[in-house]
Amino acid sequence: MPEGPNIHLSVIIPAYNEEQRLPGTLQDVERFLERQPFESQVLVVDDGSTDGTAQVAREREGATGRVRLLRHADRANHGKGAAVRLGMSAALGRFRLFMDADNSTGIDQVERFWSWFDRGYDIVIGSRNVPGSEIAVRQAWYKELAGRFGNIVVRTLAVPGIRDTQAGFKAFSAESAGVVFPRLTIDRWGYDFEALAVARAHGFKIREVPITWANSPGSKVNLKSYFQVLMEVIRVRRNVRSGRYR
Repeated sequence: MPEGPNIHLSVIIPAYNEEQRLPGTLQDVERFLERQPFESQVLVVDDGSTDGTAQVAREREGATGRVRLLRHADRANHGKGAAVRLGMSAALGRFRLFMDADNSTGIDQVERFWSWFDRGYDIVIGSRNVPGSEIAVRQAWYKELAGRFGNIVVRTLAVPGIRDTQAGFKAFSAESAGVVFPRLTIDRWGYDFEALAVARAHGFKIREVPITWANSPGSKVNLKSYFQVLMEVIRVRRNVRSGRYR
């Protein structure tokens, strides 16, 4: 594993019961990173899985030296937000990207981000709702409808101006990650927009960039998840107005 000061990119992959999809995702990620001129690391955060997710990551850890397995101290499931937060706290890269274990957005999409960091942005996020984005495989119609409604609520109450807060492909500079993630209060679905709300509260510059995204048939997002998100939007709104994030 390269030393901290030499690592350009940390890739954080939160994973819960992903023994089937994680091997292919790790293979794609490592193949991409091997071709890059910079040093990198991959942090797989096992969020209390009950299948062989940890074993998959451990095997890659020993095979290449680039992958590292992280687990919660109590080995319990805490939620995707908590897993990303753990990964960010352990990351050493100058830039820190989190992506989904189902590979719905391929790691190669990060190449669209570098020019925006070069222009002074602190956070660059993948978006399915800006010109140039592509949906290769769509969700079921009711999920798309719920997602659109949810985005409207999030934009109105939590992070005005951001068109897609929920795509699981976001990159932070080390500085912004160090400020944002220790302040998060949401462990599950709403951590995405809470991170952006905290970033806004501290004056970090955010840029949405189009990505290619494909829905995975094994997605763990269901209609109940959308209702949880709505409750978390209200929580973030309250925190923003009270100044808690500052």
